[in-house]
Amino acid sequence: MELFTAIEQRRAVKHFHSGEQMSERDFQKMMEAVLLSPTSYNIQHWRFVRVSNAEVREQVGEAAWGQPQVTEASELLVLCADTQAWAKQPERYWQNVDAKAQGVLVDMLASFYHGKDQLQRDEAMRSCGMAAQTLMLAAKGLGYDTCPMIGFDAGQLAEVINLPQDHVIGMIIAIGKAAKPAGVRGGQLAMHQVLMQNYFV
Repeated sequence: MELFTAIEQRRAVKHFHSGEQMSERDFQKMMEAVLLSPTSYNIQHWRFVRVSNAEVREQVGEAAWGQPQVTEASELLVLCADTQAWAKQPERYWQNVDAKAQGVLVDMLASFYHGKDQLQRDEAMRSCGMAAQTLMLAAKGLGYDTCPMIGFDAGQLAEVINLPQDHVIGMIIAIGKAAKPAGVRGGQLAMHQVLMQNYFV
């Protein structure tokens, strides 16, 4: 599918054909695209929990207040991020550059994030957001629909997936074939309401 068509047609689908399966080939292709998403200092904070076990799906569904797309979707991913990834073997993020450049980048990274808890969390969530958009567009390009979800009890979901203490949950994304089309767009703000020239007026 052409990129701008995928952007236009990507919608949050609430009901999926439960009998439809995403091929492993398509899943891998989608995830390979996701791993090309940008991150600050190439930290690649994101961690993806693929929920394939039916019992675990039910538990996630309970944490998501019974929303049907959790159990109906072909694939269910919990997008998480490691807030401390910046400090964990940071040289691996620049393993393909020369040692001098790697040293400079690692030092810069440490200086930028050290002692800044809010920035660490914000950066992890930004990384989740960029990965999520790549994932949804890649899925649409492969002929699948998606539903990004923030409607869940974060503490309960963290227990279900055994989330490490230094990680955060960005969102859940359900993936599959739509059983019902998305509703009409609620209404887009006009360009002049959201695009400023140089500064706010």
